[in-house]
Amino acid sequence: MPVPDVQKGYLAVYVGKETDMKRFVIPVSYLNQSIFQELLRQAEEEYGFDHPMGGLSIPCSKDSFINLIARLNSL
Repeated sequence: MPVPDVQKGYLAVYVGKETDMKRFVIPVSYLNQSIFQELLRQAEEEYGFDHPMGGLSIPCSKDSFINLIARLNSL
């Protein structure tokens, strides 16, 4: 299945449990935010650097991630 293109300045991340992950496209600028960097540390602990999804996977609930994105959008 082809993956839709992601615009320049954005990246795709996968959020949720391994059996039920949802794809989100977020601005690259979120990577500089300390709260997002904490999620990246958790992802490294959970999945390491070689994860079968082939993309950046975030180990949190979809609802928590949506709330995080809303907070980052309000900055």
